[in-house]
Amino acid sequence: MSPPDEIVEILRLGHAGDGVTADGLFVPYTVPGDVVGIMREGKRGRVLEIVSPGGARIPAPCRHFGICGGCAMQMLARDAYLDWKRDLVIGALTQRGFSDVPVEAIRAVAPGTRRRAMFKARLYGKEIVLGFYEQESRNLVDIAECPILVPELARLIAPLKRALAPLPRPGETAELHATSTDAGVDLSLKLKRAREPGLLMQLSELAADLKLARLSWNGDIVTMAATPMLRVGRFTVELPAESFLQPTREGERMLQDLLREELGEARRVADLFCGCGTFALSIAGARAVHAVDSTAAPVTAMARAAKAGGANLTSETRDLFRRPLLPAELAPFDAVVLDPPRPGATAQARALAKSAVSSVLYVSCNPASFARDARILCDGGFHLRRVVPVDQFLWSRHVEVFAHFSR
Repeated sequence: MSPPDEIVEILRLGHAGDGVTADGLFVPYTVPGDVVGIMREGKRGRVLEIVSPGGARIPAPCRHFGICGGCAMQMLARDAYLDWKRDLVIGALTQRGFSDVPVEAIRAVAPGTRRRAMFKARLYGKEIVLGFYEQESRNLVDIAECPILVPELARLIAPLKRALAPLPRPGETAELHATSTDAGVDLSLKLKRAREPGLLMQLSELAADLKLARLSWNGDIVTMAATPMLRVGRFTVELPAESFLQPTREGERMLQDLLREELGEARRVADLFCGCGTFALSIAGARAVHAVDSTAAPVTAMARAAKAGGANLTSETRDLFRRPLLPAELAPFDAVVLDPPRPGATAQARALAKSAVSSVLYVSCNPASFARDARILCDGGFHLRRVVPVDQFLWSRHVEVFAHFSR
């Protein structure tokens, strides 16, 4: 190994999790107090040796950490890690002019709880490499373990490699969406290949060998031994392939509990960006719920489950980025639930700011877009009453936010 260019001390963590030196150099996989030998690569430094570890440095629990790009923060002790994630939310709100928001202590899931993963697989020589890309690279890291995954998915890694061996051709990259559902593992395979009887036979054998609930290939169901299910209270949703779910069951329950707690006596609720009904079905019962999302399949699945369970729920397929619910359409609702994707819900926030809705419950996986939308809501007369960070993206740079706005 080359000798380091220089020895530096890490003073703090940046918003992306990299350590930062006094002169603003970003050094991945370091913690405050680390003294490290580095090689400068532009505005970043690559660690060549740890001269003296910082007080918050711990051994990483995964052998692939530092190579695999799936995790960024396994070297940071739990308390320091959770404080840093909470500070991400505070920092995003501060940048939008919020100075006195009561951001609560972060609530976190345990390792071994993530129920969905997107693997890549590629043939190198005669061996299948299956795993995740290196950080900021297209180099695929072959993994043998993953401590964030639920056991059903972690146990799948080795047999999946063996089962995939006959499939990819040199130069092909397969993408695999794996989800642990209440009926078993749902696996969706994307592989650019013409439809061939031999391939379909191989895929059917793969599904049987791995005891999958369902196997889909390029959006088409190849075989289904059991319908993948999501249970929400008394409701059972038959999941479409590649359905969006909260990353963990535990985090999902935390968010559902917070939602029910803050809804109080609200009886007419709109759930916008509803997906398969994770929140809409969890609050259905005495309440009348109108659920909206842009993708028809999950909305249909949710509506079917609601009807079977006798819920007072209506649904609508609608692009809320282009056609947000307008103030007049929002008028019947006591409360609105928002759970948008990472870009946030600017158009819908603007409509809510002009509406008479008295309560907004916002779930976000991106503190920056959340803070932007929070500013819009508060400038429109809302008060940000409560903010609860939830860490269900373990050891990553991402953090969930639950918030309650009221007029």
